[in-house]
Amino acid sequence: MLGAALILPLGPQNAFVMNQGIRRQYHIMTAFLCTLSDLLLICAGIFGGSALLMQSPWLLALVTWGGVAFLLWYGFGALKTALSSQPDMASADALRQGRWRIIATMLAVTWLNPHVYLDTFVVLGSLGGQLDVEPRRWFALGTVSASFLWFFSLALLAAWLAPRLRTAKAQRAINLLVGLVMWIIALQLAKEGIHHLQGLFS
Repeated sequence: MLGAALILPLGPQNAFVMNQGIRRQYHIMTAFLCTLSDLLLICAGIFGGSALLMQSPWLLALVTWGGVAFLLWYGFGALKTALSSQPDMASADALRQGRWRIIATMLAVTWLNPHVYLDTFVVLGSLGGQLDVEPRRWFALGTVSASFLWFFSLALLAAWLAPRLRTAKAQRAINLLVGLVMWIIALQLAKEGIHHLQGLFS
């Protein structure tokens, strides 16, 4: 339940999986790679990685500002597509993305998102780290299972609804929503980053 609560809110990962499902382009591969990334991050956080992040304020600051820059860029691309006078052509260009470009973007939206480290290393890591070895394994399995179920359900549901969601009007609305959410998250992260920097130099 905790894993599901952390992964359900709309963020860069969910938006990207949803868009790939709507395009029906490598959406199963995208869901699998997101699940695999979450597995690595969750296990790293629960089995000791949280201590590294919490003890390295400069590393946390670097991850935060890297995430801010990426989210601003990602949001700009989505808003540019939403406000384009030729959304169908923009969608066609997106559909021509190759497999490796999709993989690279998926890795970026996952590993350059500071929230994923806060969720897996700070929240899950601090809770899981208090458990004994055996319960800790079950805790990790439960959170990874939530990730698996969510990403594959999202990809398959988006693919199923693709005929309705691939219209120009729906695509414009989706891209506008994604762009605004990415910029809101970037603004929140920037505020957190400024707070961290003030703590470092105080």
